[in-house]
Amino acid sequence: MTPINLFSRTSRRNNAQRRFLMWTVIPMVLYMAFWTLFPLLWGFALAFFDYSARRSGGAFLGLGGDNPFIGLQNFTNMLNFSDDAPLIVRQFHGSVKTTLIFAFLVLPLNLAITLPLAVLIESVYRRMKAMFRTIFFLPVLAPAVGVAIMWGYVFHPQRGLLNGVLSALMGRLIAISWTGDQSLVVLGVPVALIAVIVAYIWQDLGYNLVIFIAALQGIPESIKEAARIDGVNSWQMFRYITLPLLQPTIFLAAVLTMISAFQVFDIIQVMTNGGPNGQTRVLVLDIYDNAFRFQRMGWASAVALFLFVMVLIISLVQSRLLKSEWEY
Repeated sequence: MTPINLFSRTSRRNNAQRRFLMWTVIPMVLYMAFWTLFPLLWGFALAFFDYSARRSGGAFLGLGGDNPFIGLQNFTNMLNFSDDAPLIVRQFHGSVKTTLIFAFLVLPLNLAITLPLAVLIESVYRRMKAMFRTIFFLPVLAPAVGVAIMWGYVFHPQRGLLNGVLSALMGRLIAISWTGDQSLVVLGVPVALIAVIVAYIWQDLGYNLVIFIAALQGIPESIKEAARIDGVNSWQMFRYITLPLLQPTIFLAAVLTMISAFQVFDIIQVMTNGGPNGQTRVLVLDIYDNAFRFQRMGWASAVALFLFVMVLIISLVQSRLLKSEWEY
């Protein structure tokens, strides 16, 4: 075979590969651009308009006219902390507070449960490990709406499992409205929000559990054997060896858990719908109500942009505080 024929065959093969990539990658890129990039840009633009789908607006995508450009007005309204601020602004402030309380309670509780639980599961008999992993991971696969309905029955004031157990223990009828009584508060945290946190962690803990189990299995056995030879007990092994070596994994789990907690919606919407009296109204629920119930899409987009910036800042702070400079 001559060098010219070999070169032409290689060139044709390369051209065929480029055509294959072009006809497979370009449709995917266009699909992602339409369903991901365009909605992001559209939501960013709406944050600077007083936009409602009920109004016709201008000729270009309904912007302008009855949907006027208002610049930074939505964001300046967010900074109005006066007592006579509009209801929509006061609801936003309450949603920010509730979201922060929810996220900063979920994060430590989740890690405090999943990390020791992962260590315990890894210490049991080998044939039982798969069974425990499956049991604790199953709630992650359950639909969030189904989880919310199930826990709604647990906290139901008349037919709830929790009140039934309390009634049996105390010998009299207990009918506490755990998710509907706004006067129930524990250490400044509404009981309704605590109930939602319990349901959320129950479903979500299996995700971090799998991450920690994988990280524990990645710790070299030589390190553990050397520690046992030196007479290290189980607690010292966890405190001085396992925990430092898991620092990069803890950072990853903390960031993912925090981002997920800031995006909670379906469990709260089904269990409490933001009640009672807005005690469980989080930012995503606030965005949903303003965008789709009240058709205040400009304000909802501004709140969504605020949520994005807040999550980004908190994630960067987490990365600075928790990130490890070394790996094993």
